[in-house]
Amino acid sequence: MQSIISKINDSYKKPSVVDVHSGDTVKVHQKIREGSKERIQIFQGLVIRTDRKNSHTSRITVRRIASGVGVEKSFLLHSPLIVKVEITKRSKVRRNYLSYMRSRTGKSARMTGVEFDREAVNTVIDSSAEDEEHKLREQTAKEVAAKAEEKAKEEAELAAKAAEVEARHQEQAGS
Repeated sequence: MQSIISKINDSYKKPSVVDVHSGDTVKVHQKIREGSKERIQIFQGLVIRTDRKNSHTSRITVRRIASGVGVEKSFLLHSPLIVKVEITKRSKVRRNYLSYMRSRTGKSARMTGVEFDREAVNTVIDSSAEDEEHKLREQTAKEVAAKAEEKAKEEAELAAKAAEVEARHQEQAGS
């Protein structure tokens, strides 16, 4: 019999999540809300830590170098703000926590790559995330269409004004 706590935890889990390991280079697609607008931001880097793999609070810590400064971000894999996690490279590591990578830069930070089936690993069917992404795309398409319609209306008004000015000019030139 499943305990009440585990039932509640399972209700907050996503149906399927990419199996991420330490040493993977990933692209994390995250929803960012700025005012009333939403967009998807991609954070690409090396996974230096994975925590609580089978829990609804499973977390990965991703590190990247941005403008010469090391930046680390932790992502909850089952969070509704994470749209998808895409593995781009898999490396051979023997640890779960790669804290030594913080002191490495340049050639010493390189890791030995391992061949893997990128399509099989990254294929995760999550209909709710796909629906959310589709909604965002539709919303941006509507905004673009509204802006184009507004611009066309302005251009039509300008053309009408130009025709009116041209007509007045013709009248003045004719008299």
